[in-house]
Amino acid sequence: MRRWNGWGDDAIEFALNQDALGFLAERIGTANTPVDATLAQACENIPPSRLPPHPLVDTSAEARLRNGLGQSLPDWLKLRYGKVGTLPDGVAFPESSAQVRELLDYAKQCGAALIPYGGGTSVVGHLTAQESAKPVLTVNLSRLSRMINLDRVAQLATFGAGIVGPDLEAQLRAHGYTLGHFPQSFEYSTLGGWVVTRSSGQQSLRYGRIEQMFAGGKLETPCGTLSIPTFPASAAGTDLRELVLGSEGRIGILTEATVRVTPLPEQENFHAVFFPSWAVAEQAVRSIAQARLPLSMLRLSNPLETLTTLTLAGHKKLIGLLESYLGWRGCGSEKCLLLLGASDSATSVGHALKQALRVARKHQGVHIGQAIGKKWKQNRFRNVYLRNAAWQHGYAIDTVETAVDWPRVGNMMHAVEQAATAALAAHGEKVHTYTHLSHIYAQGASVYTTFVYRLGGNFATDLERWTSLKRAACEAIVANGGTISHQHGVGTDHAPYLAAEKGELGIGAMRELCAYFDPFGMMNPGKLLLPPNQE
Repeated sequence: MRRWNGWGDDAIEFALNQDALGFLAERIGTANTPVDATLAQACENIPPSRLPPHPLVDTSAEARLRNGLGQSLPDWLKLRYGKVGTLPDGVAFPESSAQVRELLDYAKQCGAALIPYGGGTSVVGHLTAQESAKPVLTVNLSRLSRMINLDRVAQLATFGAGIVGPDLEAQLRAHGYTLGHFPQSFEYSTLGGWVVTRSSGQQSLRYGRIEQMFAGGKLETPCGTLSIPTFPASAAGTDLRELVLGSEGRIGILTEATVRVTPLPEQENFHAVFFPSWAVAEQAVRSIAQARLPLSMLRLSNPLETLTTLTLAGHKKLIGLLESYLGWRGCGSEKCLLLLGASDSATSVGHALKQALRVARKHQGVHIGQAIGKKWKQNRFRNVYLRNAAWQHGYAIDTVETAVDWPRVGNMMHAVEQAATAALAAHGEKVHTYTHLSHIYAQGASVYTTFVYRLGGNFATDLERWTSLKRAACEAIVANGGTISHQHGVGTDHAPYLAAEKGELGIGAMRELCAYFDPFGMMNPGKLLLPPNQE
């Protein structure tokens, strides 16, 4: 059963071991477990629906609650403390593009706003209803989940946009293919969500980001149906795929997506390398990326994330032996962990890893084999469950991410961590903050920072702490020339910072595009672009 107030399946626990709890207590202090509201308590103050009846629409309080929020920390605070605020007035579960079209017409007739909902995994406020005189309808696309077509010759597959990652991969693997898109939210996020938020999977170095995969599809807009045919390439003016990518539900609802698929790799290996310091580690991954080796993943943790990873691993005796060996090899307290992977034929995998490890050795890298890489792969979609475990012990976990060119990577990492530390210090609190480069490019890298800090035990206090931290981190990103999002999208949380990246002319063009497809202002209002009166 899906958790209603946290991440994932409520039968799965990913516990913090005693060493990890002691580590957090030492760094940021002991914490008290907050008292969570029950589902019944959270539902009891939800007002009656303002929507007229429709056979596809469920207006029950529980359905509206379960489909009205995402996975951002403000969403969690609302659910955990039972302060849910504004919710949609109803949830629809269409089973076809035609029914989505019907719901758009219904919303026009009753003056409702629409929020597309895929897997509910947004961490930046894409799914939250804005307070408005208009009723709000959430359109849950989970029933648009079948493979519609597989073209083996062109290696194209068409799916309903509501299909979740595991189902998509299972249907492809039955035919010998993979999409290769594995974000951390893979188990619950959807193909349509990946497209409209410009998602990036953990192995994008091999398979590409979602914009390289998305070949065409069908978008139901308030003004009609936008059908985007597939071509291997085209010089015929504006690429209509780009209108859909990153649109975040502002111009319509993606109901079908055609993606470029790849034969299943013959072999896939993940190896671990340690470096004595951040400076040499960054040089190494830059050199590997710019050599354009056929790897599938490069993921570099800074010293504090490396320490945290080893602490969370358990197996204290084995980790102690590893630490001793690494110290003997020159990797002490400032060591950094690099995970690198290759996915292809056995010959190609062997060649790519051999070349990458040769570069790593030139930069003082210490290769320790596949054990850590195998463990990472085993838990790659379960580590996010640590958010549930941390909450149970009185700690909050949140993240921000950006991307910059190589000359700015180090400064960005330090600036974001320092901004978060200062923001919580103003509240008399400490933060455990650490960073990794989650995606590596020849030009630069994504910078992904995690924050762990104590909960205050009440909604107002914890929202204030989060607001201060998030604002400080985002301002640091803008000040240091980063994109406001590399992979999570904009939603409401990042909308105030978008103009710094796009400029006045760019924001104006985006507004005109939204107004063209959505002249009634009904599509996911308040997301991506701030309301004009809030700029």
